[in-house]
Amino acid sequence: MSQKWKVYDIKEGKLKRKNIPCPRCGGGVFMAEHRDRRSCGGCGYTDWKK
Repeated sequence: MSQKWKVYDIKEGKLKRKNIPCPRCGGGVFMAEHRDRRSCGGCGYTDWKK
């Protein structure tokens, strides 16, 4: 099974994205979830978790 299905959720018949969008790139690019950070594959923006 492809990993892209892990970032989506279906609730009440609507598709919802689990990851947050990148604040620099906008709504079309989503940030990857890591253990200690979130990072954007497009621009390289990193948000460190506390």
